[in-house]
Amino acid sequence: MRQELMSLPKGLAEEVACNLVMVARLIDEEPEQAYAYSRIALRLASRVAAVREAAGFAAYATQKYSEALAEFRAARRMTGSVELWPVMADCERGLGRPERALAMAGEPEVAKLDKAGQVEMRLVAAGARRDMGQLDAAIVTLQSPELASNSAQPWTARLRYAYADALLAAEREDEAREWFAKALEADKDGTTDASDRLAELDGIDFVDAMVEDDIEPDSDIDAEGDLDEPRVEIEDEPDFDDEGEEEDDFEGDDSEIVRAAEVVDADLVEPAPGEPVPPVEKVEKVEKVEKDA
Repeated sequence: MRQELMSLPKGLAEEVACNLVMVARLIDEEPEQAYAYSRIALRLASRVAAVREAAGFAAYATQKYSEALAEFRAARRMTGSVELWPVMADCERGLGRPERALAMAGEPEVAKLDKAGQVEMRLVAAGARRDMGQLDAAIVTLQSPELASNSAQPWTARLRYAYADALLAAEREDEAREWFAKALEADKDGTTDASDRLAELDGIDFVDAMVEDDIEPDSDIDAEGDLDEPRVEIEDEPDFDDEGEEEDDFEGDDSEIVRAAEVVDADLVEPAPGEPVPPVEKVEKVEKVEKDA
C-alpha cells in the first residue's frame, strides 16, 4: 500500500494514508465512521487500487454490498489480482443473488487463490447453498481436507463453526455440538461465539452477577439473628446521599414536609458548623415540623 501511495505527491499521500489508517482502526468497532474515512480517501485518490480496496471493505462492513462490489471490481481491474474473488462472491449473496455466488465458486479464478482464499470461497459457497435452502449440500460443501485437518490455521475456527452451524440447522444436534467444541478449541482469538452456542445446546443460562437483588418493601430482614420487627412506612420518604444529607427534591413545593428523627448514638452525629456539640449520653427522640412560608 505504501508503494502504491508513492505515486501521489508527498502531502497528498500522507493525507490519504492517514484516512486509510483510520479505516483499518475503526472498521471492526465503528464501521460507519470507517466508511466515512474511506470516502475521503476515495475522493483524494480514486486511481489507487489500495484505496478502492479499502473503500470496498468499508462499504462491505456497512452492508452496502452494491457499492462494495463496484469498488472490489475496480481494484481487481487495476491489479489483476484474484484475492478479492471470495468477498466479491459474498457481495452477490448480500444482494440476494446466491446463484451468482455459486457460479463464481466454479470459475477458474478459484484455482488461482491461495489456501486461505480457497477456504473462504468454500465458506461463501456453503452460505449460498443455505440461502437457497439446500442444507445438505451446504454440509457437503464444507467437508474438505481443511475441515478434517488437526492443525490449527487462521481459518480453522471459522470453518469448523460454519460446519457446526450447518449441522445444527439440519437438526443434527449431537454432531453440531461436537464441531462447536472443535471450533472453540481452535478459536484462540475469540473470533466466533462457539462457547455461547455450546452453552445454549447444553441448556446453560448465564446470569449477570452485577445485577443487584431487589428487596421487597414489606419483606423481613434476617441477618445474624431474627429481625422481624415491622417496618415503618413513611410517605414521600426523602432520599439521602452518602454523607447523610437530604437531597432537595422538592423545588417549588409549598406543601408541609414532616421529617421523623430516630434515636441515634450522639457520637455518630456530626454537628453543623457553629452549633454546640450535643452531650454524649443520649439524644431524645423529637419531632420537628417545618412549614414553608
